[in-house]
Amino acid sequence: MMIEPSIDVLTEKTKGNRYVLCNLISKRAKNIETVKGAELANKDKKSITLACEEIATGKVVPSDIKKTDDTDTMAF
Repeated sequence: MMIEPSIDVLTEKTKGNRYVLCNLISKRAKNIETVKGAELANKDKKSITLACEEIATGKVVPSDIKKTDDTDTMAF
C-alpha cells in the first residue's frame, strides 16, 4: 500500500477529478516503463509510485492544466 503521496494531495493536482488522475498516473507509469524498464527491475519503487510522486511534486500535470511557459513539467 502506498502511503505517500496521499490521494488527497494527488486529487488536488487534478482539480478533484479522480478520472483525470487515474489516466494521468497510468499514462505516466507506462511512459516510465518504456523509458526506464530495465532500470526499474533493480529498484524498490514501481513505476506507478514514481508517477504518483512526480504528480505530487508538480513535475507532471494534466495537459488541460499545464502552463504554456513552464518547461520543467510534462503534460499528458
